[in-house]
Amino acid sequence: MNRSIVEKEDFAAKYSKAGTIGSKLIHNFYKKVDDLLSNVQINKALEVGCGHGYSTHYLTKSLGSDCIEASEFDESMIPDAKARNPELRITQESIYELKREDNSFDLVLALEVLEHLESPQIALKELKRVTSRYCIVSVPREPLWRFLNMARGKYLGAFGNTTGHINHWSKKDFIHLVSRYFNIIAVVNPLPWTILLAEHPNL
Repeated sequence: MNRSIVEKEDFAAKYSKAGTIGSKLIHNFYKKVDDLLSNVQINKALEVGCGHGYSTHYLTKSLGSDCIEASEFDESMIPDAKARNPELRITQESIYELKREDNSFDLVLALEVLEHLESPQIALKELKRVTSRYCIVSVPREPLWRFLNMARGKYLGAFGNTTGHINHWSKKDFIHLVSRYFNIIAVVNPLPWTILLAEHPNL
């Protein structure tokens, strides 16, 4: 399946050029993810769409390097991801066609991925196929995300829309989408994101 996944965006800049406020927001984001992970028992996890590996590095602190592996569609980002996480297995694959057996992970994660996809429904079906139990997904919370971008003078010509974001969900709309594929267990809203912890519906 040859589908476009993402318009080019400087993904690393979110971390490397975050500034004081941005760094605090990112720290709070991963603190909320860590809180969700503390409530579940995980032996094998897969992060899909790991980008340059910043998110993977955060997740490894929570899950342990022997528990998690990661993958990324854009081959140009994988060397960075591997350099940032040398102890992990990081491979190239599309979220639309994961090279994984059914039910092969206790947990799959797609953090800041779905907003870039032309077919998020297909991606969610693949995440559902691969996980045996849990899924954590996150997206920017709209319209707050765009409002905050405009407040800091960013992407004004696009009315605050970050380059590459082709989907825009409110918290309610995102819950509605994901609940078509999973049972929602928990919802957290670190400014300015929505993060869902969900469970496979066949459990």
